[in-house]
Amino acid sequence: MMISLSWDMLSLIYTQEESCTYFVEELDTLTTSTNKIRIAFKKPITNFINDDVTFILDQIKLNSRIVILCMEDMNIYRNFADAAHKAGMDNDEYVYILRTTVKRLADLETNPIYGNDPSAKLFASKTFLASDYAPTLHDSIYLYAVALSNAINKSGNSDVVYNGTYVGANNDFQAVSGVNGNIKMGRDGFRKANYLISSYNDAGKLVSYLSFQLYQHVDNITGNTIDDVNATKLFTDPTTSIWANHGGVQPTSTPKCGFDGLGCPIDAFIEYRGVFIAVIIVGCAIAIGLMYGAYMIYRVKRRNLIQQNLLWQIDFANLKFLATKKETESTRSMRSLQSSMHSLRSASNTSSSQYSIASKNSQSLPIYIYRQEKVIGIKHEATTRLDESDMAELRQMRSLDHDNINRFIGLSIDGPAIISVWKYCSRGNLQDIMSNSTITMDGFFIYSIIRDLAEGLNYIHKSFIGVHGNLKSKNCLVDDRWQVKISEFGLTGIRRVEKRSAADRLWTAPELLRMDSRLGTQPADVYSFAIICSEVVNMKKAWETSDRAEYDPEEIIRLVQKDSRRPFRPVIQPVATDMSSAMLHIIKDSWSDDPSERPKIETIKNLLQSMNTSKSTNLLDHVFNLLEQYAVSLEDEVQQRTQELNEEKKKSDILLYRMLPKQVADKLKLGQSIEPETFDCVTIFFSDVVSFTTLASRCSPLQVVNMLNDLYSVFDGIISEHDVYKVETIGDGYLCVSGLPHRNGNDHARNIANMSLAFLKSLDRFSIPHLPGERINLRIGVHTGGVVAGVVGLSMPRYCLFGDSVNTASRMESSGKPGKIQLSYAANHFLTNFVGGYVTQLRGEVIIKGKGVMETHWLLGLESDPNVQRMLREMEKDFHEQAGPIDL
Repeated sequence: MMISLSWDMLSLIYTQEESCTYFVEELDTLTTSTNKIRIAFKKPITNFINDDVTFILDQIKLNSRIVILCMEDMNIYRNFADAAHKAGMDNDEYVYILRTTVKRLADLETNPIYGNDPSAKLFASKTFLASDYAPTLHDSIYLYAVALSNAINKSGNSDVVYNGTYVGANNDFQAVSGVNGNIKMGRDGFRKANYLISSYNDAGKLVSYLSFQLYQHVDNITGNTIDDVNATKLFTDPTTSIWANHGGVQPTSTPKCGFDGLGCPIDAFIEYRGVFIAVIIVGCAIAIGLMYGAYMIYRVKRRNLIQQNLLWQIDFANLKFLATKKETESTRSMRSLQSSMHSLRSASNTSSSQYSIASKNSQSLPIYIYRQEKVIGIKHEATTRLDESDMAELRQMRSLDHDNINRFIGLSIDGPAIISVWKYCSRGNLQDIMSNSTITMDGFFIYSIIRDLAEGLNYIHKSFIGVHGNLKSKNCLVDDRWQVKISEFGLTGIRRVEKRSAADRLWTAPELLRMDSRLGTQPADVYSFAIICSEVVNMKKAWETSDRAEYDPEEIIRLVQKDSRRPFRPVIQPVATDMSSAMLHIIKDSWSDDPSERPKIETIKNLLQSMNTSKSTNLLDHVFNLLEQYAVSLEDEVQQRTQELNEEKKKSDILLYRMLPKQVADKLKLGQSIEPETFDCVTIFFSDVVSFTTLASRCSPLQVVNMLNDLYSVFDGIISEHDVYKVETIGDGYLCVSGLPHRNGNDHARNIANMSLAFLKSLDRFSIPHLPGERINLRIGVHTGGVVAGVVGLSMPRYCLFGDSVNTASRMESSGKPGKIQLSYAANHFLTNFVGGYVTQLRGEVIIKGKGVMETHWLLGLESDPNVQRMLREMEKDFHEQAGPIDL
């Protein structure tokens, strides 16, 4: 075992029993005959005296770490184990091998060597038991019987049992199994013992790890019989088996640092103590500096938190309450919108798809004055102390910014009640609008409100707040642009303790009503969203349908939270006949009794976006589109309504800017008179659709309008990319100018030239839907000169150009050719001499009506255009065949 485990030094401790004395003699003989193993210390235990045991243990410490014990009396073993435990010699460095002569290993499990002594049990975990299979009477008789049987079978005569020489010569006994293990016999007739190395596991069971079988073989060279040992490992992973009780590592016979611990190099700390002390001092100084820096950072962050907390804290003394009253600003805006929409209804007779209610237009929101501005203050019936998480939420709430989220201003906590302060929205909340406002509602109007609700709620669900928890039509506010903004979100600490009345819980999901929960969930928000949508669709407060008007809030809540196969929900009675059926399905799916069946608000938002087939998504744009449709469909009444329509158009910046240049419109809004203005040098553009009369004769009037609308929409998009003002369109004629009202130096010619080239290029991709084989072509005329511009008229005022330059540009168009851009001499001179970068071709002298003979040019394109370069090369090649020279 020592050789197989590479141990070369041991200590031998034994008692004076005969078996141990014989064992020691044999071991002395064995170690003497070989140079591989040395007994460093050997000592018998005669009387178990403390001084003697202490001496023995000290010598073991100084001489070896592998200790062989031979003790017949287990009491002596346990006393030795206790002494070794007290001396600290039962650690992972020491290995103890106890020779035992117990007949059966199972007996050592029934009566373990450590008895009931805990310290001896720990010591036993570091001890290996070396035992051999001792011969017994049974095995001897069995072996004799096997020998006789083999001799009889080999000779075929039973009388050979009396011939001992024959029996011995005809048996090799190589594989005989007895009670105490395999029986192997040597050539001398003696049994070769089989030794097992075992140890106790944690359960107190003996586990064998090594097996050593003595055997004899004949040397091939000398012919002598040699004794040898066959070692067998009975484990796979030594770290979890044989050396598990030694930290998973096989101990060595000599410690790494020697028996006295002085074999290792001197501790660097001791050798370089001064350096280490200096490093420690410097390290401590750095650590103190880092700690101080961390402390200062903490102080700065803490100060920043305090300052940020001051941002949301509002002194109650700075809030001035205003009594609820009619909002004059909202009334004027509503009256303005009402007037236009009333005219639209009466003229177009489309009341079947619109709904109007008339009442006092008042608000129920509590309004305060804070820093000379109106704000909304919501009182909370709750008494709570805000912790750090609540204040962090308030700080983050101030940073939330979305078109459909009402801005949180702050919280007043020093007054008689907690008041949350929100941005003021002039049109009040949705509930007020449903019941008190005077407004025309159609399908798009309702769609816009519901879409804004979905956008705002989706933003809340994706924000750090995660859930609204108290969504209702009372806290869905509407600003002066008719944009819905969700308010009263967050404030988790207050919501947790705030009491809510039955009327405030009419929008609460049934699962929350059953649990009496004050904090919401995202599916519960979707349910509240559906109830609000039913209010918008019905244009009534929640649950105020004709067949349920008699129910009080308590009764409604009882019916909603009741678990039934047909849940109690509002009756949908759309006031607009053009309401999408898909919208109604979304509402019904969103108030499902099972929260898991309700769609997510993001899904609802995407579905709502897919429903909008028009280009406009803004409610005001929709209203103005209705006004424009009214103007087109009622041409016979335009003269009668001009003054009223102009009065209404002046109140709308968007509509006014479409009619007049921004500079002129701004002066009109300020009440200033518009004086005619002279512009010395501008570039004027005229275009006309070639053979428009012939083309229009092949189309219906509606197709003509659609064709021109599509064409001019393309042109309008091109104009927006250049500094060009569209003056007017007359039929198929198109008039634009650059250089007024915004003076842009010499760039006006470049803008008109680039725009003209872009117009012609866009016709390559333009097609007429009902005449796919036909192509549209343009005649374009351009002239540079001076004009006078001003606003003409009081009703339907127009920004007009006056001067001979306008007539000249018109003549350039009318005398031009299809697909060509004709430049006057002035335009060509300005473009080639002052701007540059363009290629023009002299057309020659042309007789112009009202002007006589004029020299004109064709605009071919940009010098950098590859197509123009190719054209120039071809023209240069055929120079003598062209009509005139080319000016660069």
